[in-house]
Amino acid sequence: MTTVPTLPLAHGARLPAIGLGTWPLDDDAAATAVRTALEAGYRLVDTAENYGNEAGVGRGLRDAGVPREDVFLTTKLNRRWHSVDGVRTAWERSVRRLGVEYLDLFLIHWPNPDQGTYPQAWEGLVGLLEEGKVRAIGTSNFKPAHLERIVEATGVAPDVNQINLNPYATRAASVAADARHGVVTESWSPIKPAEMLADPVVTGLAERHGRTPAQVVLRWHTQRGYVPIPKSASPQRQAENLAIFDFALADDELAALDGLDRGEEHVTDSDEFGH
Repeated sequence: MTTVPTLPLAHGARLPAIGLGTWPLDDDAAATAVRTALEAGYRLVDTAENYGNEAGVGRGLRDAGVPREDVFLTTKLNRRWHSVDGVRTAWERSVRRLGVEYLDLFLIHWPNPDQGTYPQAWEGLVGLLEEGKVRAIGTSNFKPAHLERIVEATGVAPDVNQINLNPYATRAASVAADARHGVVTESWSPIKPAEMLADPVVTGLAERHGRTPAQVVLRWHTQRGYVPIPKSASPQRQAENLAIFDFALADDELAALDGLDRGEEHVTDSDEFGH
């Protein structure tokens, strides 16, 4: 079983350096995927209210038999809860569906700036952190301007900002803003789009290191200090995705992957989309 390194977070918790994503698995598929992932050595599991699979994720956690305190469990709240009291309600509903007593990381799923109340949601998360109902708090799909607004409003920066990031979309401005505030950047869809895994730069590095293209891309994430959360329901792929800490990419190889950046053409604009 692979032992996963961890990264320190601003409020004292430690985040595993790679995790399991669960979108778009339903409850039954999520339960199986979470169980097999935890058995393989994963200790970070990511879900969300909007995925509709929190109950299945909780079932998988119980089926695996791993002590609760050894698993870093993340979920996210929707725009209907963007108020101080709403965040508390969202927390109550998520822990009930998951079958747990606390969350390790609770995220605002999208900023929804058209609604304009994500600072109040952030204030609610800060309250949950102070009460010990969550070990860490964060944001998802927040641009630098969104991040600056919540820090200015509360004086509290997120532990984590989860964004769509990969070598085809390196998100330099968001990564820099996260770093300025001591925020760990987490990567969703870290090995997509699929064409990226067939890119000659990626396949060439995979051949050089005797690895899969996905392993090369995931190692790029971890060496750059990002925490990828690839989704896979296949035990074989889960194991492959986890087996990335016994090799390293050289500086010029990391730079070659950086050079694949295409801007943000395939990144969903969080000023325009959200739920």
